[in-house]
Amino acid sequence: MKSKFALKFSAVANGIGRNNRALVLAAALGMGAVIAAPVYAQATKIGFVSTERILRDSKPAKAAQAKIESEFKKRDTELQSLANQLRSEAQKLDKDAPVISESDRIKRQRKLADLDSDLQRKRREFQEDFNRRRNEEFSSIVERADAAIKKIAEEQGYDLIIQDAVTVSPRVDITDQVMKSLGG
Repeated sequence: MKSKFALKFSAVANGIGRNNRALVLAAALGMGAVIAAPVYAQATKIGFVSTERILRDSKPAKAAQAKIESEFKKRDTELQSLANQLRSEAQKLDKDAPVISESDRIKRQRKLADLDSDLQRKRREFQEDFNRRRNEEFSSIVERADAAIKKIAEEQGYDLIIQDAVTVSPRVDITDQVMKSLGG
């Protein structure tokens, strides 16, 4: 006894010429794959982790940020002082410009230009060093988070865990579990 699908398939196949039977068979096989796909997708367990939130809100991330800020506080203060000195010198030059000689004015402008170049170079170096140090600290946090994610995935039977998404349902977000695993 044939199933309803088989009977319909036979009727369609008989209605089509012999040359197109392969096409009909391929279409039927494709329909079988489409019918089977939703059944498989329902069994898939998916989770989401916000790496950004982990690197911003977790205890290790906050500790790393505080550590980096304390390391760079002295250099930041020096840069602020240098910027204030440059601003003060520029204001003084503007104030004194009408009463000083041309050679004095040119000399002070050169000094200001050198001071500004020095400040810009030091700011660039500061930013590069800060970013390098931050990347060092946060890469270890990312490694620990990845290990925690893998452990959670194995323990709770996740098939797929996504780290970047446009929109996420709160029921698949496991970020809090990962942060708890990292110590907060």
